Amino acid sequence: MNKKLGTFLGVYTPTVLTILGVIMYLRFGWLVGHLGLFKILVIVLLAHVITAATTLSFSSVATNGRVGVGGAYYIISRSLGLEIGGSIGLPLFLSQTFSVTLYSFGLAESLRFVWPDVPLQPAAAVIILFVGAVSMFGAGAALKAQVGLMAVVGLSLIAFAAGVITGGDPSGVQLSAGTGEVDFWKGFAIFFPAVTGAMAGLGLSGDLKDPRHSIPRGAILAVATGFVVYLLVPIGLAITASPESLRSDPLVWTTVALGGAWLVLPGLWSAIFSSAVGSVLGAPRTLQALARDGLAPRFFAGLGKPSLELVPGMSLSLLIALAAVLLGDLNAVATVVSMFFLTVYGTTNFVAAFETLSGDPSWRPQLRVHWSVSLIGGIGCLAVMFLISPLPAFVALVAELLLWLLLSRKERAAGWGDARRGLFESLIRWALVRLAERPVSSRNWRPHTLVFVDGVERELDLVRYADWFSQGRGVVTVCELVEGDLAEKDLGIAARLESMKRILEDEELVVFPEVDVVRNLAEGIVSVAQANGMAGLSSNTVILGWPTSPELQAEFLRVQRRLARLGKSLVVGRFKLRTAFRRKGRRVVDVWWGGLQNNGDLMLLLAYLLTRNAEWRDARVRIKSVATTETMKEQTAQFLQRMLGVIRIDADYEIHLKVKDMSVREMIQAESADADVVFLGLAPTAPGDEAEAAERLEQLVGDLPSVFFVHNASLFTGDLLDSSETTDVDTAVRSRLPEDRPEDEPPAS
Repeated sequence: MNKKLGTFLGVYTPTVLTILGVIMYLRFGWLVGHLGLFKILVIVLLAHVITAATTLSFSSVATNGRVGVGGAYYIISRSLGLEIGGSIGLPLFLSQTFSVTLYSFGLAESLRFVWPDVPLQPAAAVIILFVGAVSMFGAGAALKAQVGLMAVVGLSLIAFAAGVITGGDPSGVQLSAGTGEVDFWKGFAIFFPAVTGAMAGLGLSGDLKDPRHSIPRGAILAVATGFVVYLLVPIGLAITASPESLRSDPLVWTTVALGGAWLVLPGLWSAIFSSAVGSVLGAPRTLQALARDGLAPRFFAGLGKPSLELVPGMSLSLLIALAAVLLGDLNAVATVVSMFFLTVYGTTNFVAAFETLSGDPSWRPQLRVHWSVSLIGGIGCLAVMFLISPLPAFVALVAELLLWLLLSRKERAAGWGDARRGLFESLIRWALVRLAERPVSSRNWRPHTLVFVDGVERELDLVRYADWFSQGRGVVTVCELVEGDLAEKDLGIAARLESMKRILEDEELVVFPEVDVVRNLAEGIVSVAQANGMAGLSSNTVILGWPTSPELQAEFLRVQRRLARLGKSLVVGRFKLRTAFRRKGRRVVDVWWGGLQNNGDLMLLLAYLLTRNAEWRDARVRIKSVATTETMKEQTAQFLQRMLGVIRIDADYEIHLKVKDMSVREMIQAESADADVVFLGLAPTAPGDEAEAAERLEQLVGDLPSVFFVHNASLFTGDLLDSSETTDVDTAVRSRLPEDRPEDEPPAS
């Protein structure tokens, strides 16, 4: 079909014909008879609040950019992503195919006026096949014939209005009916498909000459037309027919309208036929859009001859519509259609609300709708689903959630952005502004870690520990430094970044990779650490891997002093082998507590965060310390006992007396030989002594498999406890070590 449809023929006409269809002719009188005029008018108002909000929402999105094949699916997938679009696209496709069954049942019921014994289900099946044949081989002619069909519908409405004027009796109106057979929400479910035609023009978006212009104008005008008609028709029925006749005669219109069945039935058949054709043309286009995005079999993408591209999708649509005949009757199908359309309507409203709230500069619709209108429409759809029928609503939402989970697990590249990023950025900005207003204290400090690696695949253990230390509470950035000049062309930054992303995703590490070009490694560490982060959210802890090169070891100790000036703690991980997973039984974490340099606070906090992860959940934390006298041993034990009780960290403590013929280094290696990870304090190194200090550190750790040297430069240095808690602990014990510590004692914690 050539894309030459305008506003009137492409949007307004199919939308009006779908709205003024089978429900209006065959169920409006039945509903008025069971519920009364007042409740029906409330249902009409409520349904049109949802429909009007949805129409404004998708019209706003349509005026912001191109609307391609797939209508509502196209809008949702391009705004909320392929996985959400796919989870809604399938219900949309099914709702369109079930609508064909709905209209076919309506036409079959109307045939009983001329053929009383017509079997409903077989007749509905035959009508589906006939509509499918017409749509498949004469779609263009069928759409052009809609103008004539709409004239016939209009004539039937005029005949109905004339009958009301000449034969109505306002004094006999019953505002309420008390049969109790149909409750309010069941009535709403049966009526609601009447207003789902608002998306009829949207479903043919791929065949419109100017969708941005035609969709909003045609859809809004059609919905307004339907609203006026649906307010007047129940009033006319209530003042011209008794509740008994309304309930018992599906074709009560023929007794009200002037000209009777001769004018009503052609209008009914015209509306039903046009609605069925519109649905059977929209369903395969939705399926085609899903297939082109890789969310449905490629067979339905229609990349062959233009005249045959919709045949596979239309064939499947007709088969599903035929299967839906087994649901039994028009009322049953109407409820199913309502549930599907409500999910689509709700998501469309949320799309428009998210687009507005995201604040993306690209969101510049010609028709601007306040986000609250769209949000109310979306929430209204969800609420009505559960009010109609809680169990089917729950099943529908769970099915869509499962579809979303299935699609989200598959890696799908899209060439467009979506509203989620803009919305997240707006939320981040809002949070950062408020974060900057809140001072950081030792109570709410958390590690935001910057990890420098020489090849992420070679230092995965280091990255994994950084992720464990974060434990979902802080931001972890993994940085590879490339020595060079940005003016050079072949640094391979983009390729390296993509490689890092793939490796980290395969390892299921929730960290952020980046690649930075620096002229010098040590200078680069300081520069990147200084620039990392924004507002009140910047890195406060730097993690490095202990290098094998003595020169680089000394350089890292020089870097430590500069990082401390920036208020950034330094954690240096030294692994003999890839040992992060070497133990299958209960793991052991040792924290060597000295007390002189106040590094123990951060070491203990990192040990605690490590044990919050599933892999380390049952790990035993041991706080170890060396005392030179019994008095010091007793004081340290009292301090640790009282401190652990206040800070609520589950750990054991062991205070060892200094063995006369054994160095501190030998004691550490002996006592922590069975530990999976050991934390040791890292004191600042005097300028010029870096090489000697690095050598001492190498000798200190010996054969220990996993060691972290920790230098605490954070704001809670020496104050892991909140100020309100320090009164419970003798803080004077913190400086308990003597000045004449042994030469081989490690840098104090």
